[in-house]
Amino acid sequence: MKGLTARLKEKLPKGKHSIISLPYVWLLVFFVLPFIFVAKISFSEADLAIPPYMPMFEWSDNLLNIKINLGNYLWLAEDPLYWEAYANSIKMAFWSTLLCLLIGYPMAYAIAKAPKEKQAVWLLLVLLPSWTSFLIRVYAWMGLLKDSGLINGALMGIGIIDEPIQMINTNFAVYIGVVYSYLPFMVLPLYANLVKHDNSLLEAASDLGAIKAVSFFRITLPLSFNGIVAGSMLVFIPVVGEYVIPELLGGSDTIMIGKILWQEFFNNRDWPVASALAVIMIMILIIPISLFHHFQHKESR
Repeated sequence: MKGLTARLKEKLPKGKHSIISLPYVWLLVFFVLPFIFVAKISFSEADLAIPPYMPMFEWSDNLLNIKINLGNYLWLAEDPLYWEAYANSIKMAFWSTLLCLLIGYPMAYAIAKAPKEKQAVWLLLVLLPSWTSFLIRVYAWMGLLKDSGLINGALMGIGIIDEPIQMINTNFAVYIGVVYSYLPFMVLPLYANLVKHDNSLLEAASDLGAIKAVSFFRITLPLSFNGIVAGSMLVFIPVVGEYVIPELLGGSDTIMIGKILWQEFFNNRDWPVASALAVIMIMILIIPISLFHHFQHKESR
């Protein structure tokens, strides 16, 4: 009996292995399998049916026929509209990430240097807008930026401008919406990094005659590099595929891959081309995602 119990214990998975396996199961079910399904559709042909694509695998006369259509990817390579959408998405994500970093780093630094009892309050203020619906916050910016909105009204009221400034339906409005929405994703990783710095290093630099600016650029900024990378990836990766903000705040000239994906899926009902667009976008994002995981691993050491 004791021998049987010992063998059963050896066969049962250890608790820590079961806990570690849960995230992998989650990624398998909600990322890997959907990606495989989308990749399969990207090699299919469009069809006027439900679903609107032809099956890749057909069984007839005891034979399995596999039809792989590369025309969707060739179409994307030949049409400059899709290249422009990818380029605009990457450009907007890059500048939005840079703006979030320039605004978020001083905020995170100030919170990390604040007294311990006040840090939670400042973090709460950073997170507080996120408690409101994302759509409501974007619609609020529509009201602020439109020609008859609060900003134009205030500028005209104090005499700075004579007529409304065109802000809504421009790239400027998209940048404002993106930076406002994704700023907490930059502040929180930076704060988590900065709050762990050893202040004795700054004291030693001060004793050796270094001014605060030199200490910051020689000590604080290099030590916060992992936090900068983590925050930048948390902003850059989702902004590349952003759809809601460009659709509501951007104009017809704001061409981003998220809008093109929506149009292909729901307006044109060309699921194979839309799936090919999504697969290429994932391939583009593999590099920043890999960098993010690399620096997250270094940060956790």
